[in-house]
Amino acid sequence: MKKKSVLGLLLATVLSVGVLAGCASTNKEETKKESDTKVVSTVKGDVTIPTNPKRIVDVSGSSEALAILGDIPVATANVDSYKTTEVPEYVKDKLGSAKVVGHSMKDTMDVEAIIATNPDLIIMSERQNKIYDQLKAVAPVVVLKDYQNDWRTNLTDVAKVLGKETSAQTWLKDYDAKAQAVGKAIAEKNGDKTTYFTVLASAGKFYVLTGAGIGSMLYDDMKLAKPTNLPPQEGISLPVVTMEGLAQIQADYLIVIATDADWNDLQNSAVYKNLKAVKDGKVTKLESAPYFVQGYQPIGKEKLLDGIKEKLAGK
Repeated sequence: MKKKSVLGLLLATVLSVGVLAGCASTNKEETKKESDTKVVSTVKGDVTIPTNPKRIVDVSGSSEALAILGDIPVATANVDSYKTTEVPEYVKDKLGSAKVVGHSMKDTMDVEAIIATNPDLIIMSERQNKIYDQLKAVAPVVVLKDYQNDWRTNLTDVAKVLGKETSAQTWLKDYDAKAQAVGKAIAEKNGDKTTYFTVLASAGKFYVLTGAGIGSMLYDDMKLAKPTNLPPQEGISLPVVTMEGLAQIQADYLIVIATDADWNDLQNSAVYKNLKAVKDGKVTKLESAPYFVQGYQPIGKEKLLDGIKEKLAGK
């Protein structure tokens, strides 16, 4: 009886160890399975997404933010405003392999093209709410706020979704340091009170970049002086002025974003010829593609800094 008891005890012990090992293995598998996904807070509430998504489709306009964070999307709606079937020239080295599925400023996209990319995560903006249900049926969808001109918050919020807040803050810190250094170099070259002004000339209209694009780079990032009579900007829409209204904004330096046709039209205007910056020979012309959209995006802004420094202060 004693022998049987010992054997029974050994058998029970072996079985217990086996059960415990099995439980440990199961727990490991469950932990691993749980770590494959995470819950993030979005405009549409909490959403379960892959912890490390591999095939991201972005239609929100955040593709440059994704590239900064090391996540190149398989499909994008970051396109040139003047070449809407292509990503902007300055960022083709990073986004050139992404399939273009629409324009991020529009409320609808090529849903079939998105499906064909087999995404495991889709990032969209509130402005595309009309296709939310369609996209949700394809893959987990993160809906971001419509940031309008707030590109910094956009980058930060995309980083939160991916768990890469530190990388975003490091990039922003480096960008701000460079922007301020460029602004200081320009101010030292031209004087602290020298004023700068950016306008988009398009089909006889003049769109003033006060709080967006290159304009916000000059005033907010580089801390350069504004001219008087600069119209305020409300929301995403650029203030529009006539040629006569343009003459009221007498800046020392003028940056004109224009197509060749719009630029040639300007040269035939007597009002334009009498602008202070024109008479002083302090006008810089930038092509509409890619420079208009480039001033709105983080990689575009960073690449523009050296060019602006060269144009306004020399090498």
